[in-house]
Amino acid sequence: MTQPTIIRASESEGITTVRVRMTHVMESGTRRNAAGQLLPAHYITQVEATHNGRPVLACQLSGAVSANPFMAFKFKGAAKGDKVALRWVDTQGVTRSDEATIS
Repeated sequence: MTQPTIIRASESEGITTVRVRMTHVMESGTRRNAAGQLLPAHYITQVEATHNGRPVLACQLSGAVSANPFMAFKFKGAAKGDKVALRWVDTQGVTRSDEATIS
């Protein structure tokens, strides 16, 4: 998980569109390696996004989501120059937080 999460946020006519690509293996726990052993589950379980500290998105993911998941969402009430922050937690307790400025 050395690659960064990519966040792009843009505002147009009062609506902010946020696009996010989270770098993560998203291993479901049902696949097997070459030796036939199950690969342990390791996937993002919770995602939260905030605009200037105000929650604008909260979702739960499962092992059925592909590696490096992409998501997009929209919300109202932001202005260019404001901050959008994203935080996620995975099944191993790893957390990551990233931030972008709305353009």
